[in-house]
Amino acid sequence: MSTAAADRPPIVFHSAYDQGFARIAAVTLPVHLADPAANATAIIAQARALGEQSVALAAFPELGLTGYSVDDLFLSDVLLDDALAAIETIRAASVDLFPVIVVGAPLHVGNRLYNCAVVIAGGEVLGVVPKAYLPTYGEFYERRYFAPGDSVEANTWISLSGVQAPPSERQIEDDDAGEAFVPFGPDLLFDVQSVPGLTFHVEVCEDMWVPAPPSTFAALAGATVLVNISSSPVTVGRTRDRELLACASSARNLAAYVYSSAGEGESSTDLAWDGQTFVYENGQLLGSTERFPQGPRATVVDVDIEGLVAERLRRSTFDDNRETFTRPELRTTATFASTSSFRTVTVTEERLSAPRTDIGLLRSLDRFPFVPDDPDRLAQDCGEAYSIQVAGLVQRLRAIGCPKIIIGVSGGLDSTQALIVAARAVDELGLPREHIHALTMPGFATSEETKANALRLATALGCHVETLDIRPTATQMLTEMRHPYGLGERGREVYDVTFENVQAGLRTDFLFRIANQRGGIVLGTGDLSELALGWCTFGVGDHMAHYGVNAGIPKTLIQHLIRWVASEELFSEEVSQALLAVLATEISPELVPAGEGEPMQSTQATIGPYALHDFTLWHILRQGARPSRIAFLAQKAWADASTGTWPARIPEQEKVSYDLATIRTWELLFLRRFFSQQFKRSTLPNGPKVVSGGSLSPRGDWRMPSDASAAAWIAELERNVPES
Repeated sequence: MSTAAADRPPIVFHSAYDQGFARIAAVTLPVHLADPAANATAIIAQARALGEQSVALAAFPELGLTGYSVDDLFLSDVLLDDALAAIETIRAASVDLFPVIVVGAPLHVGNRLYNCAVVIAGGEVLGVVPKAYLPTYGEFYERRYFAPGDSVEANTWISLSGVQAPPSERQIEDDDAGEAFVPFGPDLLFDVQSVPGLTFHVEVCEDMWVPAPPSTFAALAGATVLVNISSSPVTVGRTRDRELLACASSARNLAAYVYSSAGEGESSTDLAWDGQTFVYENGQLLGSTERFPQGPRATVVDVDIEGLVAERLRRSTFDDNRETFTRPELRTTATFASTSSFRTVTVTEERLSAPRTDIGLLRSLDRFPFVPDDPDRLAQDCGEAYSIQVAGLVQRLRAIGCPKIIIGVSGGLDSTQALIVAARAVDELGLPREHIHALTMPGFATSEETKANALRLATALGCHVETLDIRPTATQMLTEMRHPYGLGERGREVYDVTFENVQAGLRTDFLFRIANQRGGIVLGTGDLSELALGWCTFGVGDHMAHYGVNAGIPKTLIQHLIRWVASEELFSEEVSQALLAVLATEISPELVPAGEGEPMQSTQATIGPYALHDFTLWHILRQGARPSRIAFLAQKAWADASTGTWPARIPEQEKVSYDLATIRTWELLFLRRFFSQQFKRSTLPNGPKVVSGGSLSPRGDWRMPSDASAAAWIAELERNVPES
């Protein structure tokens, strides 16, 4: 182990915080109109309960200390003084509370009143964020009371008693000699030291509705969590509008968007309130609470901070956009309109120390990251993936004069998918199905079942169908090589990699020579998962083709594609039945004969479950995740087969669980094979990228030296993942 690796603090494997997550809550609770003391008591009680759940950041509604709908009472000194007293009550109580608390309150600064979010942690008011944009349309009259926060001068500091400090001053301790000043403005970022990557920004209600929200500039300046405290009254359709804005913001800014709105207790004189709370992360809804609740509610979720940072690292245009807004000539009078103008407030470990214990994980995890759990989304993705494959093949055929398609069909998943892609491609080109020459090439271990399935499917599709027995040629080659099998020996000990690859290589060699003879191209069938593992015979083997339609499809998705084609009845009933028969067959290379009473050769028994390998592959391709983090996520996703959601129509026998020891074993194998087999991926034939998780084309998503070492990745896994 390197010195640098040895010096790193050890990861507590089961700790969500150590694995890059932060527990965050969006809270709504009944408000006591014009009673800050009662509201402070309720907020403290909720914060204490959330702290017991290990929540690091809790956001409460806009003007939650007074209520939003108190109208002209905002201008009463009595209410404003009580609001200040309530802030002090929460500050004092926060010494013993875990979460950073964001509360809404009106604050008198100089000669103006501001609608503010007050950020409190560890016995300290860390900063105050005034609402930047004040609505004065429809039912809103906020400028009647408040000043807009976007007019606050840069580097402003205030005391909570309303005194504004000179710009040159910094925070001073609260003692008999003076007042404590805190940063004030919409340009504040709050960086939580004990949770690497957790930097949050707060905006208030209307700020999310404007074309260029403060949160967008904050994200570019480094905020990974965008908080909006709101008191948005509800009208028909407004709920969905809020969700659309937050979803888009989280996706565009590669951030989490935390939304908390007022509900029960606000005045019903002219308006109604629904108390909506939710959290989006990079365009995905992590959680929400029911609308119009009675009593407190909180959306409590674990935000993937490390994943968001990884996404930003990979999307280079994100930082390009940040650099654009650091140019001095683009600065405006708004304090937050340049990413370089944001101020960072550090939340020290003394103020908030994240727990390094097993607190579980409060978010759903896909067992199959490449396969949506939602049936409608799965059907949509399957249709789109199939269309991408077909479009890629159609373009290639059209560009090279529409040669015949030469394809080896085995009755397995991959060749089946490639064949039904080819069938649709020739249909779109107006060519007869006989344009496809489908050859089944039985070897020493080919079963009658798979051979029959291959012939049945190709015949039902109307292809030109042939059977080419490779056994005589393979036997001759093995004999010429003086391989034990060619010399008449039999038994498990002679069924080595040479015995297997002679068959795999001959099949592809025949296909290429037949393509030469007939003026065709060889259509490759290998998939993304096999490429990741290097589970293919290099060179003139199943590694090579003139075009590979499955190169962008992982194994766990292929079965759903085939099932989708069958269910959509894109071909005849006979074809659909043949497809279902293929789906019921064990995944096998069928290269090693089974002994009497033995099961057929199983791919997954040899190299591990594709479900776990595809899980690892997605997290490496999409986020470059640490091996120990992948193992942590895999354990959360696969520990209990009875919990969570499974993709539609997945067979019951495939609904299994895996313990940590199994996950660790197969991830180690994946890492070793992934690194050692890069040379195969470096010489891939052309084929379309299909899934958003990525591809392994050396001309596209994945570029890696063939002689790179896996040692550091293996060491990280072995160092940080328990063996059981």
